[in-house]
Amino acid sequence: MSIRKAILKKLFRHRYIGGRHTEIRNAMKSFPPQLLKEVKEEIKNLIKEGYLISKMSTGEIHISLNPRKLNDIRKEIEEYS
Repeated sequence: MSIRKAILKKLFRHRYIGGRHTEIRNAMKSFPPQLLKEVKEEIKNLIKEGYLISKMSTGEIHISLNPRKLNDIRKEIEEYS
């Protein structure tokens, strides 16, 4: 499974969509330590592509899935399954 798909799938499974968000470090928890740099880079790419929304909250950057891109996100998750 790709890192990209794993991130999207995790956020979708926990329903972090739109107004419901989580800290980046919480989204990175299930990954092995040697992949954390790549995971953080992939999260930045997903934000640039519009799949993730980022916002500053409680002094940390929080992320959630972009509700306008849910159809694309579902296709991407299912495509690699």
